[in-house]
Amino acid sequence: MEHYIFDTPMLLSALIMGVTFIGIFTEGLHGFHRTKFAMLGALSMIIVGQIYGFYSPQKAIEAIDWNVVFLLGAMMTIVSIMIPTGGFEAIAYKIAYLSKGRLYTLMVLMGTAVAVISLMLDNVTTVVIFGPIIILIASSLKVSPIPYLLTAALLSDTGGVATLVGDPPNLMIGSAKGIDFTTFFTHMGGVVLVAYISTVIALKFLFKKELSQKPETMDFSVHKKSEIKDKTTWNVSLWVLGLMVILFIFHHLFHWDAWMVATIGLTLILFLAPTIDIDGAFGTIEITLLAFFISLFVIVGGVEQTHFLEYIGSNIEPFVKSDLMMATIILMWTSAIFSAMIDNIPFTAAMIPIIAGIEAQGIPATPLWWALAIGVGMGGNGSHLGSTANVFIVTLSERLAKKENDPSLAITPGVWFRKGTPAMIATLVASTVVFLLFFDFFSAPI
Repeated sequence: MEHYIFDTPMLLSALIMGVTFIGIFTEGLHGFHRTKFAMLGALSMIIVGQIYGFYSPQKAIEAIDWNVVFLLGAMMTIVSIMIPTGGFEAIAYKIAYLSKGRLYTLMVLMGTAVAVISLMLDNVTTVVIFGPIIILIASSLKVSPIPYLLTAALLSDTGGVATLVGDPPNLMIGSAKGIDFTTFFTHMGGVVLVAYISTVIALKFLFKKELSQKPETMDFSVHKKSEIKDKTTWNVSLWVLGLMVILFIFHHLFHWDAWMVATIGLTLILFLAPTIDIDGAFGTIEITLLAFFISLFVIVGGVEQTHFLEYIGSNIEPFVKSDLMMATIILMWTSAIFSAMIDNIPFTAAMIPIIAGIEAQGIPATPLWWALAIGVGMGGNGSHLGSTANVFIVTLSERLAKKENDPSLAITPGVWFRKGTPAMIATLVASTVVFLLFFDFFSAPI
């Protein structure tokens, strides 16, 4: 593929993608939201592509992975229906009650609930639900909320790695490679379980001082007030989610993509719980995030048309051929490091065509897909900016610190580096060991 290197369309598409990604990754410096840069990059790719004959609006539409977009949109709407029912708050207060003031038990139970819910709902939604409740519970016990907020962020990211619908990069990888729900869970479930155990053990030592505090007796009158407000909608949603899990497991037998299952679930909830405000439910869809995804697909689609990513793949190809296991582990750790520093979604979008290009050369690259999923998922725990869930939790703690006029309540980058980063390294080491022990399983064709 050497003849592509001086090809003008290739250089232009690479330049547009490079400038766009730099803009996305540095949004904290220039103040422009990443979606604005993504949309500008997508438009630039289409216009430049038309001028130089390698892209068009029609090809851009074809480059969008609508399975990911529709699945995300449907799941967002289901979550927006479930949140106002008060069901999640009731779960959180029940956990606080069961812990009986034992702080490490509270941490483990709360973290486990967050991780389990993140299997089906995205990690951002999970921490948006649990974050404010954790602060209320910690305030009632007169203890610092930092250990529990950090646990929620870390385990929401970790839990989301296990399923196709738990984290946006999983959707992108699964859709690109054609991995169904069951296959994804059987490969990632064991790794996530080991990573979860590693995180829980690491946090016990990292927060040893905070967990040794003597809490006050919790005022459980708050717990009594947390009754489910709309039991009909909550119960219907739980039954439908159960049905969706079954359909996710068997969706490949019906030749359905995952978005079809999510849409069936959403439609059933809307009919079975007639009191739902449908305008309110659809009004909470994060259009900004969906526009970001669509724009990324358009950008990467344009780069693919010029064979630039294929060219990068051809340069990596000899290394993958010579030592697939080492290449896989390096990809896992590199993905984790990048995801700790920058957002994992654009990184995943750029890596997918490169791995696909390697596979197109007839090289068995199956373990690379799993390594990418683990790396971008676990790596988000490496810094306070590693995932949107982390950013939300940090912002929540900063607001609390300002409100209480107590700087020690804020999760600063330094606090995250001392507590969160070691937990991320522990999960990566554990994931690497699992991967090496079961490399044949992860290498088997999908």
